[in-house]
Parts: sequence; C-alpha cells; structure tokens
Amino acid sequence: MTLTAGSRLGPYEILAAIGAGGMGEVYRARDTRLERTVALKVLPEHLTSDPDLRQRFEREAKTISQISHPHICALYDVGREGDRDYLVMEYLEGETLAARLDKGALPSEQLLRYGIEIADALDKAHRQGIVHRDLKPGNVMLTKSGVKLLDFGLAKFQAAARDKGLSGVSVLATEAQKSQPLTERGTVLGTFQYMAPEQLEGGEADARSDIFAFGAVLYEMATGRKAFSGKSQASLAGSILRDDPTSVTEIAPMIPPAVNRVVKTCLAKDPEDRFQTAHDVKLQLQWIAEGGSQAGLPAPVAARRKSRERLAWGVAAAALLAAAALGFGFVRRAPAKPRAVRFEIVPPEGVIAIDAPRISPDGRYLAFNATDSEGKTRIWVRPLNALAAQPLNGTEGSARPFWSPDSRFLGFIAEGKLKKIEVTGGPAQKICDAPTGADGSWSSQGVILFDGTGKDPIYRVPAGGGTPAVAVRTETSGKDGQVGWPEFLPDGRHFLFMAIGVKPEDSAYRVGSIDSTDSKPFAPAQTLVTFAPPGYLLFVRDKTLVAQRFDPKAVRTQGEPVPLAEHIGTDSVGLATFSVSRDGTLAYRTGDSGARLLWVDRSGKELDALGDRGEYSNPKLSLAGDRLVFDLNDPRSGKSDIWIRDLARGVNSRFTFGDGNNGVPIWSPDGATVVFRSDRNGNYDLFEKPASGQGEEKILLKSAEQKFACDWSRDGRYISYASQNQKSGWDAWALPTFGDRKPVPIVAGPFNQLMPVFSPDARFVAYQSNESGRAEIYVQSFPVASGKWQVSSSGGTDPSWSSDGKTLYYRAADQKLTAVEIQAEESFKAGIPRPLFAARVQPGVARNKYAVSGNGERFLFVAPLGREALTPTTVVLNWGAELGR
Repeated sequence: MTLTAGSRLGPYEILAAIGAGGMGEVYRARDTRLERTVALKVLPEHLTSDPDLRQRFEREAKTISQISHPHICALYDVGREGDRDYLVMEYLEGETLAARLDKGALPSEQLLRYGIEIADALDKAHRQGIVHRDLKPGNVMLTKSGVKLLDFGLAKFQAAARDKGLSGVSVLATEAQKSQPLTERGTVLGTFQYMAPEQLEGGEADARSDIFAFGAVLYEMATGRKAFSGKSQASLAGSILRDDPTSVTEIAPMIPPAVNRVVKTCLAKDPEDRFQTAHDVKLQLQWIAEGGSQAGLPAPVAARRKSRERLAWGVAAAALLAAAALGFGFVRRAPAKPRAVRFEIVPPEGVIAIDAPRISPDGRYLAFNATDSEGKTRIWVRPLNALAAQPLNGTEGSARPFWSPDSRFLGFIAEGKLKKIEVTGGPAQKICDAPTGADGSWSSQGVILFDGTGKDPIYRVPAGGGTPAVAVRTETSGKDGQVGWPEFLPDGRHFLFMAIGVKPEDSAYRVGSIDSTDSKPFAPAQTLVTFAPPGYLLFVRDKTLVAQRFDPKAVRTQGEPVPLAEHIGTDSVGLATFSVSRDGTLAYRTGDSGARLLWVDRSGKELDALGDRGEYSNPKLSLAGDRLVFDLNDPRSGKSDIWIRDLARGVNSRFTFGDGNNGVPIWSPDGATVVFRSDRNGNYDLFEKPASGQGEEKILLKSAEQKFACDWSRDGRYISYASQNQKSGWDAWALPTFGDRKPVPIVAGPFNQLMPVFSPDARFVAYQSNESGRAEIYVQSFPVASGKWQVSSSGGTDPSWSSDGKTLYYRAADQKLTAVEIQAEESFKAGIPRPLFAARVQPGVARNKYAVSGNGERFLFVAPLGREALTPTTVVLNWGAELGR
C-alpha cells in the first residue's frame, strides 16, 4: 500500500510520493529529529514476504553506506517499521540527466563539468570494490552543487561471493517501470542501451563495464542521441555487440574533437581496449576542459576562415562521405548546401543573472552583462573558440554593452558615463556623460548613438569623446512616447530605431540620419530591430525571433517574416535577448524572464518567496506592514500594471487597468491611497487611487517632465518625487498635499538627485546624488534646507529609513546592503556605514529595489530567479541557412 502524506516510518514523516520502480517506492519525508528533508526508499509491502529480496535490500544498504563522495547520493539511515524496510537518503532537488537530455545535447562546458564529476564518483566507488552496473542518465541527478549518482542498487562487492540465485532490477530503482522495460527479474542486470557487451553475453562485469556505460552516457550528452538503438531487444543487443556509433563530432561539430576520442575509447567492445579506470577518464576530460591541446577546441571555430567557408564545406564533406558509405557514390552527388550549426553556452559559474548577449561584428566574441552572487554586475566576454568567459574589470555597474565596428572595443554606460574598453582588457575610457541604463550603437564613421530612459532623446557623440548632440527627439510623432534602441545601417550614417508609442499599436520602426534630427517610420514595432547582412531585419514578434528581407536604400521591408527561434526574452520597453554579427553568427537567449519577491534576514539568508515568479519591480510595503504594492509586467502585452498583495492572505489583486504603463507605486501613511505614475496620456504623470480599488484613478501631477513618486511623509503633508530635467538631469521635489499644492524643489542642480525619502518625523530627506562623480547617499534637512550631510563613504543608491528613524539603509557600490546608525534628536549625526550582506537584486532600471520590514529584521527584494533558472545562450553559425528550411 502506498504511504500517504502525514504517515510515519519511525521518526520520519512522509510528505509526498516521489516515484516508484518495479522493486522500490520513493518518498520525500521529514526527519523529525534533525528537522531536515530526506528521501525514503521503501521495499513495497507485497514484496516483504520474499526473504531473498529482503536480503538484497540489506546488502544494497551496506553497499551504499561504504561510499562517501560529494557526487554520490548519501545514505543517512536504515530502518524497519513493522514489516517495512526502508533506507533514508539524501534528498536531492534538481532534474535527472535524462530529463535534461530530453531538451537536447549539452554544451561543451556542461558536458565536461558533469563528465568529470561522474568519472570522479565512479572512481571513488571502484576503488572500494563497488561496480554500479546500471549507470544511465536516469541515475544521474543534476543539482545546484553538481551531479549526484543514484541507485548503486545493482552494485556488488568484487571480493565477495555473488548471490547467484538472484538477478534483476535493483530494489532501490526509482525510475518509473516504463523506463526500464529491459531490466526484469531473472534477466541480465542493467539497462540495455547502456550495457557493455560482456554484460549482454552474461559475462563478469567489472569497473570497465561502468566505463562502457559512461561512454554511452557521454555520447548522449554530446549529441542528444543514444549511442545504440534497435527496434527490439535483440536488434539493440546486436547493435551494441557489433556496431560503432556515428562520430560525436559528425553530429555535433562544436564539441571538442578530443571528446570523441574519449567516448570512442570508453565504448570499445573489448574491455581490454577501454580506459582501465574511471580515474583515467577523469584525467582526459580535465585535460580537455583546461584547453591542454588544440584538439580540445571545436574544429569549426578554431579553423575559421574569412567567413564560415571551411565549416560549411566540412559539413558538406561529412554528408557526402556518409552518402558514399551507404553506397550512393559521392562523386555523382552535388555538394550539400551549407547548414546552420547550433551550440549552447552556459552562464559562467557563480552568475545568478544575465542580460542580453551581444555577438561581436566579426563573430569571434560573445559579450554579455552578468550579475554574480555578491550582486556585482560586469561585462563578461567569451571567445567562441574558448571554453570559458572572463569578466572585464572596470565595467562594474554596466548595462547592455555594444561593440565597435572593428570588434576591438566594447561601449557601455555605467555611473552616468558612456565609456569604452578594449575587449582584451585595460582601463575603461570615458567618452561623455550619459544616462544610466542606456543602449548604444557604434558606426563605421566613428560616431556613437545612445538612448536614455523615459523621454530622453537619442544622442550622438564622437567615439573619441566630446559633447553629445541630439540625433532624434522624442517628438518624432505625436503618438510616440519614447525613442530608443538605435542601430546603425552599413553605410554608417543612417540608423534604425524604435519609437515606443503609448499604445502598443502606435510603436514603429523608424530610420534616421546623423546628418539630421528628422526620421520617418517604415514598419510597426514590438522590440528592438537589428540589421543583418546581406539584407535582413531581425526582430521579435510575439516572443518569436523572425527575419524579414529589407532594402536599406529604399528603407522598405519585403516579403513575410520567417521564424528563427521561439520564446525569446523581451520586456515592456523593447529589449529583446538576441544579436547578430556581420559574418552570419546569431546569438539569443530564451525564457527565464522574471524575478522573485524574496524575503531575507539581516544576514542575507533567504527566508520566503512571495507568490510565483514574475516580472516584478518597485515593491513598497504599507506602513502597517500588512500589504505590498508592486509593478508586474505582462510579458504577452509588454504592459506593466500595479498589483497589491495581501500578506496575511497571500493573495495578489490587480490594481490598475486601462491603457499605458503604470508603475512605481507608493502608499499614503494611512494605507488608504496609492500614488503611481502612468504614461497613459503620453507622458509619465502622477496619479492617485483609493487602495480599496473602488474609485477613479485621478491625475495628481501633470507636467512636461518625466517623474515618479518616491515617498509620502508620515504626517501626510508631502509627497516626494524625482523629476527629469532635460538639461540638468534628475532633481528631487516635494508635492504639498495642502494649500496651493505647488511643487517645491528639495534638491535641484546640474547633477542627478534621485530617490528622495522622508525620515519618519519628516525633518530630513535622504537621497542619492552623483555630485561627487559617483552616486552617494546624502541627507538634507526639511522643509528648510539648513543642513546637508554625506552618509555613504564608498558609493550608495536606494536609501530607505527604518521605522524609528534611527537607521538609514542603502546599497553600496559593491552591492552590499549597508546600515548607518542615525542620531537626530538635537542635531544630525551619522555613524559608520556597516555592511549587512550582498544584495541580490534583479538587474534593470526599476526605481525601488527593496523594502524594509517595520522591525528592520527582514528585507524584501526583487531578486533574480537564481542560477538554476538561467537558460544558456544559443549560438547559431550560418544562421541564414535557417531561412531555407
């Protein structure tokens, strides 16, 4: 009888069933003594009367208990409750290698890393005289800490006498019976597709049998195909005994050729011809991973000619030789057409968030922004003929890098400055001041275009440095809300950009020129657009990356868009996670949009996540701490709206409806009203609405400037907000809720002053400013500016007061959440900044990054989904071949 949730075996409480095989049931359970989650493997009741099976159960437990290794699932306990025998094992979160391979082959980095870990685990077991006998993808679990080998249930001691009376499936097998149709009681031990010839022939299996199975697993990891196949057990067994699988590099050209030699040696029919130990296999894989030889590099990239000519002809030659082997005679066949070659690049180790990939114009490098577990965001560069990406020092705080036309430099914006840096490293060089979060394009004429945020125009500036000039104004059309995503055309003078309308149907692609601020529309738009030689536009439509013919001289699209890839990541202002090079290399990322609303304590320990993942931003807690208000972007429409979460009930309710983007909400002190910004009328203005949801959304402040609310003083008299001055940048303002309600400046000037927040007694305002050359936290007396103090010492953004006003929190330049004690009874005095923990914040331009609980013991962050949710970057060589599919 299957155990139900809540039942117990000894001190273990059953939580849920995980799976069942022919001879074992597996449950997730709680160890009530040590308060940890474990996995219980139970011999089913209908088999407890079989003494032989009982003995095997005990023998397998002893086998596993003798192995202690970081990549082998650990055994914690053995028990018996009534007539039930069970093992208590390490509970693993992740997916099996079999589940991962259902999605396709692994990229080189993952293949080598996992392969090394599997080999190391096998070596440990073999040195203790234990043979797995059933190594396969279903018995390999992929976890955050690496692989874990499962089910040494078919293992045996080499020095012990074999139980000749029993053969068959392990009593510990956890996979569903349908996945093991060839492993029955009374047959050979193992799973056919991964069994060595000597096992099929009923011979003695030793460590080299595991090595054969490991070779079959490596083959499947590299190619996405099984090494051997057959329509029946007999034909499958015959294939294993007789055939050699197709070369790894013929199926997967980007896999290092040396991997093929390792796989081929593992799969030798004669055990004497295989690697003799798993340690030898591990050393070979480590040598490849460390780049020990040119044999370890993918042949198509290492042998790159001026274009993809050698790759294309190499693929064609392979196809012709295959035809010859089938007896068709390649002399009489026309050369095969060049085909597209795909491979994946996984995010670097330690990275928890990654931005859109940027392929270099010559197709040699991939650049991307990535955030590590310490919250530090930098540009990383991966040469396509190498196995690892490296961070570029000096690019901290960057956003969306772009390439110089000769592929030597990367342009980026950080700390309010447009900079450039050589791809090989070195100091970053300032070009000019620029708004943080902008995107750019670098022409062959030595001109850089960059956009901004909100109603910023598109600027142009010489790549060598200078004063920016307006290239495109936001007033290009009465319907245009924003302009952005500039992209130069091949002539270096004309460029494409996206005009983002208030309504999605008003957005359009336009073409402009560096010789004029005029532009004209030529097609409707949803995301950024990229020109790809010889004459295509690439863009995303309804989450699908498409290519459409384009005449750059006539500025006219031709024909219908052709789909290239689905589920491309996008956002509400046109970002799309793809790029393309001049030489026909395409890079893109799919999925993983969104973040978590995550509670952490004062040490940074994760506590609870609120709701499902989503594209959250700008969380604000009510003063009573019972409700949370935030933005939530709809990935389908690209439109953001405000939602309110009842923290006691755990229920989210949509708060805003209608046209435009609604966001950056704040609470009134009594929790009765929410103020937010909306661009429904073309400009970002401030609106208010009763928090109950009943009542109109009324305009609170309308002006020509972009703006967003930051705080509402506890006495209810002032609403602070940031307003963008087109000439001088961002200023901090206060909107009185009494009298004539005329806004008054808090801090205004030639610098960016953002995020003004009131102290609980409304005597002070904390804000961030870059007046020193980088963002720092300042406090100024209010409402009369009679005093001003710098609080941060090493950079700071996003200030937030504790509920008693005795602590000021902010994010330092190293992304650590920092606390400063404040004394302000008689005069203002700030203590020494004290780092609390590395803040894991979702990258982006959200204004409010976190919220502080009333007692200051918990912090709510919009946090990245984590490394386990990151998707790899797909690289397509000769992507144009996809158009003819």
